[in-house]
Amino acid sequence: MTDQAILPPDSPATRPTLTLGKGHSRRLRAGHPWVFSNEIEMTVETRQWSPGGLVTLVDAGGERLGVATFNPHSLISARLLSRDPATVIDRAFLAGKLKAALALRDTLFDRPFYRLVHSEADGLPGLVIDRFGDVLAVQANTAGMDRLLPDLLAVLDDLLAPRAVMLANDSPVRGHEGLALEHRLAAGAIDGPVELEENGVRFIADLQEGQKTGWFYDQRDNRAAVARLCRGRRMLDVYTYAGGFAVQAAMAGASEVIAVDRSEASLALASGAAALNGVTIGTARAESFAEMERLAAAEEKFGVVVVDPPAFVKSRKDLAAGAKGYRKMTRLAAALVEPGGFLFCASCSHHMPVEDFATETARGLAQAGRTGRILRSAGAAADHPVHPWLPESAYLKALLYQLD
Repeated sequence: MTDQAILPPDSPATRPTLTLGKGHSRRLRAGHPWVFSNEIEMTVETRQWSPGGLVTLVDAGGERLGVATFNPHSLISARLLSRDPATVIDRAFLAGKLKAALALRDTLFDRPFYRLVHSEADGLPGLVIDRFGDVLAVQANTAGMDRLLPDLLAVLDDLLAPRAVMLANDSPVRGHEGLALEHRLAAGAIDGPVELEENGVRFIADLQEGQKTGWFYDQRDNRAAVARLCRGRRMLDVYTYAGGFAVQAAMAGASEVIAVDRSEASLALASGAAALNGVTIGTARAESFAEMERLAAAEEKFGVVVVDPPAFVKSRKDLAAGAKGYRKMTRLAAALVEPGGFLFCASCSHHMPVEDFATETARGLAQAGRTGRILRSAGAAADHPVHPWLPESAYLKALLYQLD
């Protein structure tokens, strides 16, 4: 359970009201799920309200617009839960949202390995849940979701009866909400990494010590697209983490696969996944840029090269440096691709615009003296849906090139 105080039972009749400034309800009425702090009539009283509490949103004329969670200390002050102000936010409400999210995933996938909840797009702002069969990784990134965690965990237990639930509440975005960071079991027990399946291939996810929730389901479709190109070709997977691209390439018939990562623990996960599937991959523990430079100096060539790094742009102030990083990454990777081969470049940087990423990768190709064509421009898989009014939340950007 969370250390936050549990919310009292919600009642629309007694729920506090939060008033928007005159002329500031237009965006919310149009469909946007957020209210920013400068759109609210912030009073001395409202500034004292407990972060994450429930409020009824009211426009300057007194019309009730919906129910939201409210954090007076955050730039995104209110996050909409329902446009019906009479909605009661209780376990039944949460169960309805979770059942709808589950029904969608069960339509999309035939195995229980996916992102079950993806925040605003699933009507639960700030909440992320990844499913690994009978184990769940839960991340509450807003004060509102953090306050609702006890009820959410109870509903998940009723709905899925998970063997274990890991709270992966160590994302830096929690700091913007005034929340402490934690990574711990909320229920059940885990005696080590857990198994998952993706595109018919078995993998290992470390929910206790691994990155974020332990696995990156967002690249599911892109991994399948790359794997289809690997038969009979040498393949290099840079920033492999747990071997997502590498093992699927080996399963697809790559003649040789080399997985690069600076983490010994990550490479162990990748090698373990390869063994689970009865294939072999080579591994190299190294800094990615240095390893690509070393391979180029040795005149190594690959039919498929994947560069899928952690975020280079963690905030807006990092944009210029991050752009140069993606340009250099592409230049180094392109030098390793054989003529007619394929290069897959990705960015998970929320603050890196898709147009800028395309420009920087193109510049990297030019600096490497390579030409080619884009075969695929993609984002995250369908279990990472995007709210129609939050296109900026489509954080993943991926480009697949064939190079001359």
